[in-house]
Amino acid sequence: MHQLRFKLAGGSVRSAMHSNAGKRTRKRLTSKLAVIRLSDDEERQLLSWSRQRGSGGTRALRARIILHCRKVRSNRAVARKLGITTQTVGKWRRRFSAERTRGLLDQPRSGAPRSISDQLVEAVLAKTLHEQPPDAARWSSRRLASVLGISQRAVLRIWRTFEV
Repeated sequence: MHQLRFKLAGGSVRSAMHSNAGKRTRKRLTSKLAVIRLSDDEERQLLSWSRQRGSGGTRALRARIILHCRKVRSNRAVARKLGITTQTVGKWRRRFSAERTRGLLDQPRSGAPRSISDQLVEAVLAKTLHEQPPDAARWSSRRLASVLGISQRAVLRIWRTFEV
């Protein structure tokens, strides 16, 4: 028998007898995790995303999380299996439950809007890859920037992004 003491709101102490023969018991909490059920189309989409390499790596990880969550009930087990945190698993499980596959895509981020249009990026890449400057073997970032009327840094950022 163990005597448990409870402090009440008024400051008084109340005792109660509790018998569990000195053993520690753990209560199993009921899980609040959403059960993941996939349609055939969603499963095909997630399998496709999960196989992506390179720039789709974050989406591939998110897809793998959901594919594992459908088989395994706990976030902790999925996190251990994938080598990530339980918070990450929980975030993507909740997003998928709320928005399905759309929830796994990147959300618009805050910050300043893009200052370089898609047409300008296309022009930089087209000139770089398909045109040769007069009296030179290839474009320098300064020369291309002056021809297109943008900054040298903008040209360098575009080249770096597209690995040119």
